[in-house]
Amino acid sequence: MGIMAAPLHEAKADLFRALAHPVRIRVLELLSHRPMQVRELLAEIPIEPSSLSQQLAVLRRAGVVTSSRTGSAVVYAVNTPAVSELLAAGRKIMAHVWSDAQGLLHELRESS
Repeated sequence: MGIMAAPLHEAKADLFRALAHPVRIRVLELLSHRPMQVRELLAEIPIEPSSLSQQLAVLRRAGVVTSSRTGSAVVYAVNTPAVSELLAAGRKIMAHVWSDAQGLLHELRESS
């Protein structure tokens, strides 16, 4: 018998867990524009280099980003344009949820 693969919904949950950190989301937002060196990411994200390294490792293990060497610099890039699409979908969902919440708040105020 071969090794049974995890059900797709479990694999998706693992992916979303790998994304579920503010620094990792910020890294993906930056990398969805262009590949960047670690020093460039550090200039944009106020975090200790060791913490950034840890977060990049999570994203690499999840297969969402790739790394390559250019001379002595390590360059990170998103592995697929779908990362940008996922981030955009997240923004759309948040806008919808916030819009619904604002509408509910308005209704609550009107009914007082």
